[in-house]
Amino acid sequence: MKNLYWQLFTTFFKIGAFTFGGGWAMISIIEKEIVDKHGWIERSEFLDLLAVAQSLPGILAVNISVAVGDKLRGSKGSVVAALGTILPSFLIILAIAIFLTPDLIKNNATLSAIFKGIRPAVVALIIAPVITSARAAKIGWKTIAIPVVTALLIWSKLPIVSNPILFIVLGGFFGWLWLSQHEKQLNQAIDEIRKEDEKEVK
Repeated sequence: MKNLYWQLFTTFFKIGAFTFGGGWAMISIIEKEIVDKHGWIERSEFLDLLAVAQSLPGILAVNISVAVGDKLRGSKGSVVAALGTILPSFLIILAIAIFLTPDLIKNNATLSAIFKGIRPAVVALIIAPVITSARAAKIGWKTIAIPVVTALLIWSKLPIVSNPILFIVLGGFFGWLWLSQHEKQLNQAIDEIRKEDEKEVK
């Protein structure tokens, strides 16, 4: 049990320490660690967890770590996983606040080159989970219009329609509507099978 707590902490500490660019840049690394390497959750479950973590307030990576920790070891696991995710950022920011200033970063050619080199890597880290998430969600040519139109509307910065919260609410509503229709169809199919079985028995 203690070993699992340590694995949770070190795994999310590594994720927090070696990922730049925010929550979305962390997703590909989180997926490899908790799905591929440790097998703590299934890939389909990870996709659902990602949707929930993104719609909840707070830091995406912390939300995911809390959910994974809770599944494996309850509230204690959540605390351990969250600490592992938060601690590297806290220490790095503390070190930057003490030793580095914006002027020093701009005027130091080495530091400027490091941050310029990180930028394209961050873009790749963000694009990679988008592709894997799309595959896991089985987004094809018939449904690709939904994320594309949503992204364009958010990017447009138009009143109301550019608000991401609107699409979270709409997505949840239409998902519930789709599920209700399929459950209704399934119940109807089950009722028909039962009626046929009753006729055969008679």
